[in-house]
Amino acid sequence: MMISSLNLKQAPAAIISCFMLIGSCFPVNVQTKPQADWLLNPTPYKAVIKPSASGKEITLNNGLVKRIFKLSPNLVCTDYTNLVNGQQLLRSVKPEARLTINGKNYNVGGLIGQKENAYLLPEWIDNFSAGKKDFQLKRFEIRTLTPRLNWKSKFWASNHQQPGGQQIDFYYQPGATELAGLEVTISYELYDGLPLIIKSLSIKNKGDQSFKINRVVSEVLGMVEEQSAVVGTPANMAKPQGIYLETNYAFNNAMRYDLSDQTTHWKADSTYTSQVNYDYQTPCLLEIYPDKAPGIDLQKGEIFNSVRTNELLMDSYDRERRGLAIRTMYNTVAPWTTANPIFMHLVSRNDEEVRTAIDQCAATGYEAVILSFGSHCNMEDTSAANIKRWKQLAAYAHGKKVFIGGYSLFSSRRISDEDDVIDPKTGKPGGAFFGNAPCFGSKWGLAYRDKIKTFYAQTNFDIWENDGPYPGDVCASTTHPGHKGLDDSQWQQMEIQKELYHSLHSKGVYINAPDWYFLDGTNKIGIGYREVNFSLPRENQMILNRQNIFDGTWEKTASMSWGFVPLTKYQGGGPEALLEPLKDHLKDYEQLMAQYYGAGVQACYRGPRLYDTETTKQTVIKVINWYKKYRDILNSQIIHLRRADGRDWDGILHVNPNLQTKGMLMLYNPLKQAITRTITIPLYYNGLTSTATVQEQEGPAKKYTLSRDYKITCTFTLKPESYTWVQIR
Repeated sequence: MMISSLNLKQAPAAIISCFMLIGSCFPVNVQTKPQADWLLNPTPYKAVIKPSASGKEITLNNGLVKRIFKLSPNLVCTDYTNLVNGQQLLRSVKPEARLTINGKNYNVGGLIGQKENAYLLPEWIDNFSAGKKDFQLKRFEIRTLTPRLNWKSKFWASNHQQPGGQQIDFYYQPGATELAGLEVTISYELYDGLPLIIKSLSIKNKGDQSFKINRVVSEVLGMVEEQSAVVGTPANMAKPQGIYLETNYAFNNAMRYDLSDQTTHWKADSTYTSQVNYDYQTPCLLEIYPDKAPGIDLQKGEIFNSVRTNELLMDSYDRERRGLAIRTMYNTVAPWTTANPIFMHLVSRNDEEVRTAIDQCAATGYEAVILSFGSHCNMEDTSAANIKRWKQLAAYAHGKKVFIGGYSLFSSRRISDEDDVIDPKTGKPGGAFFGNAPCFGSKWGLAYRDKIKTFYAQTNFDIWENDGPYPGDVCASTTHPGHKGLDDSQWQQMEIQKELYHSLHSKGVYINAPDWYFLDGTNKIGIGYREVNFSLPRENQMILNRQNIFDGTWEKTASMSWGFVPLTKYQGGGPEALLEPLKDHLKDYEQLMAQYYGAGVQACYRGPRLYDTETTKQTVIKVINWYKKYRDILNSQIIHLRRADGRDWDGILHVNPNLQTKGMLMLYNPLKQAITRTITIPLYYNGLTSTATVQEQEGPAKKYTLSRDYKITCTFTLKPESYTWVQIR
């Protein structure tokens, strides 16, 4: 729904009418500390974007974050405040963006004239001026936020709702005559209930000539420094911690965003001449752009879309609270990441083994079967016979109310000299992250994309496990149809990949991907592990798995992660490493399931079957029934209590103030003797304030009074090499 569309040349009265439309829903007391912790209750904080009565400014405000823009003589951001703790993030004005086109730099918006860059006073701004060749603001539009991706949800998820909020689009025209025909749009999305703004930029070529887009710096902020040091460089000095930044251009196979980021650049600001650092090297100038994406040809009628920058304001240095904020952001703006089906990883040799696995899934409560690597499912075969075969198996699965999916390898394989990425150093195939890899822009790569689309469209498969593409391989080929050369190879391959993910996502396909592609529609990534560890004895695997869970759920949610439980031999190892025969290792099998499901993490139970005897079957059913009974709380946020070290207890606490069961405590004893421990349990994020009722498993309940810091202490006795679970209400 369009709320307003305003040309800057219109009279202020038009702006006042716009204000009247939305002023009634503006949050009250926005200058004071918020009345509720947004991590416990986000509902009071509604996004409102409104012009001032004078028509000179635009304010984005949801009670948690405020960003103010001055409209004339050109658009410039003058205020960026965290309303939770009152922190002002800006120390100077900067352009809204910077474009390098045909080898020349052009600012988009912004004002010049600030002399003191350590801080910014409002009364200075009227003396600033616009650059003559800068892109000039022409008009803006305010509208209700609409979903960016068309998510078709059919799996269990803790959140099926798309986020609410408002968006403003600022339209610019070039100040330089040589850029006539270009229109730049900068968009800001303000979300309900989150201290988050998402910024993006697009360039539309409305002219008759093509332009070479060498670089797009889509965000430029002169930010307050985190650290003041007389000597130091941007590489070794602390970066501002009041903001968390994430874009949808990330890859590194690290299974962490901070190591996958390709776009965040903290630089020195030479105009900041009053800084303490002797060489003006304080890292307080933020720029967002991909490192390896120059040289994009923008033809007549084409549109270039920049990366999307999530700017989440942080109100604390506490690691847990920061992690909770990031995980809440994912749950809200990428709700598909909360989908979390129960699946097994089938290693199959024939169709009958697939039917048997489907039958076992249906019998035990598993919701999906994924044809694992090494299975006989080949998605690149789109022949009529192969499509018919897998369509029939998909129909069989669906008849049993079981989803079906499969694995497909893209990277770490050699196709041909014509289709592999070309190393720019040698001019020959090779030089990729895994040595050899196909280029997504090659004939083979484009055909692979089309085959995957065809397979899913015609077989009705539900899940795609995509092994690759891996991190941003560049390609020096000049003959691949999907890119022109080295300069645009990484960007264009990413665009091909994103389009494929978007296409499958819109059809309800669940996507396990190997890298940080969540913001473009993927659902799950590895939690982080070393494959050869699964050849170690089972008792080692259990502790290592709990360490992986603990470490892998700080910045991503449990539903965004998958673990691994090899039921058969994997990466070597002797009988002490195996679970098969399952009937002989039921205690270990049960605990491996319990510690993954108890964390809300789905593991790839890789093998030919889920059970081998009736006793094994009943063990699996028991764990799955328990998980489903407490699924809501087990898929809620995690508070990290004690990391597994094999020396003493370890555990995690699930929290959700919106459920009747507001907490679920998972405790483990790795020792060979029973232990009794008194444990302090923090309950602030459970939403409890005075008392808590604690019930170990289905035993008697006991009421506790919370201390002033929202904690209780409870004593538990754990049997040797065992686990327990505790409900908190």
